[in-house]
Amino acid sequence: MNSRPRTRPYSRLRLRPQGVLLILCGAALLRIALFSELYLRYVKEGLRPYLVVSGTALIALGLLGLLTRRTHDHDHDEEEDQAKIEGEDENQDEDEESGGHDHDHTRNPRIAWLLTAPALALLLFPPPALGSYSAEREEARVAAQGAGTFPKLPAGDPVDLTLGAFASRAEWDTGASLTGRTVRLTGFVTHDDDGTWSVARLLVTCCAADAQALKVEIRGADAPVADSWTTVTGTWHPTGKPGTDSARPVLDAVAVQKTTTPSDPYEKR
Repeated sequence: MNSRPRTRPYSRLRLRPQGVLLILCGAALLRIALFSELYLRYVKEGLRPYLVVSGTALIALGLLGLLTRRTHDHDHDEEEDQAKIEGEDENQDEDEESGGHDHDHTRNPRIAWLLTAPALALLLFPPPALGSYSAEREEARVAAQGAGTFPKLPAGDPVDLTLGAFASRAEWDTGASLTGRTVRLTGFVTHDDDGTWSVARLLVTCCAADAQALKVEIRGADAPVADSWTTVTGTWHPTGKPGTDSARPVLDAVAVQKTTTPSDPYEKR
């Protein structure tokens, strides 16, 4: 029985949706963590190295998955006959397209390429930071042990405070350290169902998934557009005895000024 010579196997690069998907996800991670500060929309600053390592690893795995080992065989006539016997008619079309030299029985369905669309969108259009939609669905949880006396505020007005610091003093400070002081708060605008509006920021412990809303109601000024970043200068408006449910963070506005979105939109614990 005569045997026909076979050529040596060769390595080739074939686009497969699994590998492309990993590369796109890795590139998206590197874009937000290595080449910009967009990662601060989703996680704390200390997690940046882990994002860079993860993105690099995904790209490496994706490239590895694209490298396939194929066998170049000139015995295509014999393989075509065998395919007919086994009823694998679809392989004949592939044989004709490849000149009979590459019979791939492991093709992925073309619909699998649709999986790359979300990854491509993530690369080109990173999601924004959480905003008023999230803040309106979770009230502020102020980290405090209970009512008590807080340290005095620094000298000079206005005093720049985080929303968490203002809310803590407004709700728990029996020493009323906010009395007579002008403070300045910065956050994004939220509109409440009762017609009031607030400035808000989200408090994160690790990442955006555990974000909690901090809100300060603003009185005495017209509401800006929802989700716009605003700096409000004003004075504390007492609403009840510290440590009770009636004590809420409210500010009587003196000035409202639109500002740009900060690179790190979240407050930290």
